[in-house]
Amino acid sequence: MKKTLLIVSGVSGVVAIGLGALGAHSLKGILTPEQLKSFETGSEYHIYHTIALLLLVALSNTLSKKTIKATSLLWGSGIVLFSGSIYLLATREVLGIDSWTGFLGPITPIGGLCFIAGWATLIYAGIKDQTNE
Repeated sequence: MKKTLLIVSGVSGVVAIGLGALGAHSLKGILTPEQLKSFETGSEYHIYHTIALLLLVALSNTLSKKTIKATSLLWGSGIVLFSGSIYLLATREVLGIDSWTGFLGPITPIGGLCFIAGWATLIYAGIKDQTNE
């Protein structure tokens, strides 16, 4: 699990930095300031949770496998649903997917809930002492 999570963190980091650079350099002048701000929000949450996933690898000798698995699945889902939907919503006109708005809009808060649930999983693990101490 540790190796898999390390690889997933690396891939997520590459994607987060790549999309962040795209937003910062290539999308200026193409997107409206509001769309660009939205894209940047998706990118920020993406990199924050990528770093958090990497920290789970570092804490793998402290946290239980169950906690790591649940937290990483929730955060990974949050990255895909929250950040992914924001990336697509912000660029929908450029990508020609305006019709997806009704579908993508409700996905964003579900991804946000996944982020929150991942953090809550850590709180629960601490309270229930689901650690390897």
